[in-house]
Amino acid sequence: MSVTSKDIRIWSRLGQRGSVFGVKMPEIAENKNNLKLLTADLAVLSGMERYMTSYPDKFLNVGIAEQNMIGIAAGLAMEGDCVFATTYASFIAVRSLEHIRQHLSYLGCDVKIIGSSAGVVAAKSGVSHWATEDLAFIRALPGITVFSPADSLEAMKIVDYASKTKGPMYIRLSGGLNCPIVYKEDYEFIPGKLKELKKGNDIAIIATGLMVNESLRAEKLLAESGISCSVINAHTIKPIDKEGLEDIFKKHKMIVTVEEHNVIGGMGSAVAEVKATLNNTPKQVFIGFQDTYTAAGSQKFVWERAGLTGELIAKRITDEWSKINDR
Repeated sequence: MSVTSKDIRIWSRLGQRGSVFGVKMPEIAENKNNLKLLTADLAVLSGMERYMTSYPDKFLNVGIAEQNMIGIAAGLAMEGDCVFATTYASFIAVRSLEHIRQHLSYLGCDVKIIGSSAGVVAAKSGVSHWATEDLAFIRALPGITVFSPADSLEAMKIVDYASKTKGPMYIRLSGGLNCPIVYKEDYEFIPGKLKELKKGNDIAIIATGLMVNESLRAEKLLAESGISCSVINAHTIKPIDKEGLEDIFKKHKMIVTVEEHNVIGGMGSAVAEVKATLNNTPKQVFIGFQDTYTAAGSQKFVWERAGLTGELIAKRITDEWSKINDR
């Protein structure tokens, strides 16, 4: 795919969901005869108007029936279609989990599920519309690849890759309208490989989703106080890049994982699982929801209470770094 700086700005304004369903999916449909896009009553909200108008034969709105949607998607995949199924991440990864387990994980049906409004994008709607456990649920299912893009450009690249690759996948979209830009120009997306965005000597900050941008903000603040940090984008949660992680562990004195997700079972846990198999690895600090929920409010309100803003991430890292150096 050819990408310009203008494209990146437009996709940022549209957000991850608007870019994927309003721009990328119509492009894929134009060249892929067996494509099917399913949604559970979120067509207009997801920006699918162009797709629905242009490719009505490749579209199906099942209504508010998320579990049934997964069964329909699996059936279409068994007939040879390339199927994408989408709704809120909170519904597709929680309400539909048994169906994902049986049809996609166990049977291996070629369905790409896209969880939109992941993390706490729908902050004011409260816990019912948040997805801060989805990575843990889906990551535990055998055979499903799990992605969490940092910005709209990366979301587009992941969906493009998914349309050309067999096997069930979960793509976690957490960036709403005016999604922060992490990649200011085109880059090579390599699935399954960690992407280093900043090189440092002391600490490795491994982040995923919208927390990549917040971690880059934290890195700048930490640099001002003399703490040198690498920032690594973990866009692929499963399979995790074991070789990349081993290299990171060797080169840094402390590891920090940052995610808009519970610290139990998410990306940080995936990193820790690799670290536990190795000898003499550095301390790991888990930044995310500390096995709790917060009150509803704006996204910034929720992030502040979970310690997920750039400023609070930098403060937590400074505190943890001082403990190491005080020993």
